[in-house]
Amino acid sequence: MSLCLAQSYIGNAVGENLFLTWLIIAIGATVFTLLMSGLLFMAYYVNPTYEQWKYKINPKYPSPQMVKSEIVLMLQGVVVAAFCPALSFYLSTRNISNTFCGDGGYSWQYHVMCFFVLWIGTDFFEWAYHYIGHASKFFWDIHKYHHTFYNPSPFAVIADEWVDQFVRTTPVLLIPLLLPVNLDLLWAVFSFFFYGYGVYLHWGFEFSFVNAHNPIINTSYQHFCHHAVSIIKKPYHTGFFFKIWDQLAGSIYDKACFCSRCARAKGERSIELWEKVDKPDYSVLLSPSFWWKTPAFSITTKGKAQ
Repeated sequence: MSLCLAQSYIGNAVGENLFLTWLIIAIGATVFTLLMSGLLFMAYYVNPTYEQWKYKINPKYPSPQMVKSEIVLMLQGVVVAAFCPALSFYLSTRNISNTFCGDGGYSWQYHVMCFFVLWIGTDFFEWAYHYIGHASKFFWDIHKYHHTFYNPSPFAVIADEWVDQFVRTTPVLLIPLLLPVNLDLLWAVFSFFFYGYGVYLHWGFEFSFVNAHNPIINTSYQHFCHHAVSIIKKPYHTGFFFKIWDQLAGSIYDKACFCSRCARAKGERSIELWEKVDKPDYSVLLSPSFWWKTPAFSITTKGKAQ
């Protein structure tokens, strides 16, 4: 969706109404996240195959109750995550922020520079805030809800407490106050680039052609490892895209690797083991009674599910 196009049509009618702007963005983001995560979940979790399972990092599948918990927190996260983009959009209609449409009179090199500033700068910000969420008890008490999901599905991307989700979206608001940036570029990086990669990180599976042992980019294995072993005072793999932040901070998990490639090499993804794996019936997620008869979730002080 082009925000510049939307602004040209509804800027005066909607953009200057902060609540209505937030509501529209929240509804659109809810549809976007449910579709993106839901389609991947259906493809890899609802009717799993042995060929898929060979690339699953954790050989077990999460329970329907756990997936329900992810969705509940995800929807809460969407509502909160929509606020900073809405406020940024609102400020742009009043010419308070430095967002613009079109080229804004800037060269293509400037737009390329903006892309990398958004990507790398925000990646460092996400890593730093995430790292603090494990290094500090105060922030861990906020972040630990996300670690309920030690075996996450694609619905877990923004299944956070509201404070986490608010802080993580502040770059959408703050960057345009500091740097002139194309509104659609800003929206695209955060809506598709970050959420899309977040879905991959929480997918629970690995691509056959991406090696988790590469030295540059975090793969779905690194983030699964983070969910599996990182708790308070143990900030392993808190990075999003780039491994360099964790490499510099010494927060790389250095014990035995349990990625699916290594598991296959050890013979831990055989057809015999596949036949013993419990395949949950996720159709209960379509039952209204399942949603209102059972609690959303509970956690221990370490973030493990009950």
